[in-house]
Amino acid sequence: MSELLEIQRRVAAAVMHPLTRQETMPRRRSNGVSNTAEADALIKPNDRLTSFERLEIYNRQYWFRLYSSFEEDFPGLMAIVGRRKFDTLMRAYLTDFPSASFTLRNLGSHLEQWLTEHPEHIEPRKNLAMDMVRLEWAHIEVFDSAVEPLIDPDDLSELHDGSQLRLQPYLRFLELRYPVDDLIIEVRSEGGSSDGSSNNASISRKHRKVRHIASLAPEEIHLAVHRHENSVYYKRLHREEYRLLTTLSTGETISEAIDMAFAESAIPEEERAPFLQAAFQTWSSLGWFIR
Repeated sequence: MSELLEIQRRVAAAVMHPLTRQETMPRRRSNGVSNTAEADALIKPNDRLTSFERLEIYNRQYWFRLYSSFEEDFPGLMAIVGRRKFDTLMRAYLTDFPSASFTLRNLGSHLEQWLTEHPEHIEPRKNLAMDMVRLEWAHIEVFDSAVEPLIDPDDLSELHDGSQLRLQPYLRFLELRYPVDDLIIEVRSEGGSSDGSSNNASISRKHRKVRHIASLAPEEIHLAVHRHENSVYYKRLHREEYRLLTTLSTGETISEAIDMAFAESAIPEEERAPFLQAAFQTWSSLGWFIR
């Protein structure tokens, strides 16, 4: 290993080590390494700052950037659990799953799994919070997932019961218990302001909306998260639409997907053909079918 690479790795280890609860760089890491000694060995002091203080600047800025990115990705979760609990949750999660990618986009990739193992961070609104996390992560995935060329109209007209239909890779389908799509739209629209009274009013509206949705009885909600012209949208689906689309997405034939969609369906037999025609026309107009 070259001397430069060794220095780079030692600096990275210091910079990426979690902050203390007071948001300062710890004097000693969890593995026993002294940050004070490392700073003295790696960085020269100047007339204003010690070696430790200079290294601490980078340590703090690194973590503040992670915190900022995480907050931007999960404002709905923060609205549900509250600022204080969200900060505790965020620090604990990022300690267990620090950034391991060149892009901060992947910060929340393990959050649903982690919260399943650490539900104490989202009590007493666990189910509502989990729905929100799934929606917010789907939003992230849909925003920058690939888009494929649309199916040719001639090919679409030649489809039959035994054909397969491929869907856009950016599509995500969710089964939810609470209308978190309505809640996240409200949260994102309430951006706050620099004016204290306006910002307080915005926070109050968010809290009222959260309390209202949390008080609702759980229900069966099916949602498609999709993209159009670089914007992410949420579209409610009938149960039959959800089952048809999710079956198509696994590679089953159109006939198999239709059978799955209408299994135990309350839609009368005579209404199913026009129901399917309207659904396929809508999905085609949204550009969901690809070659």
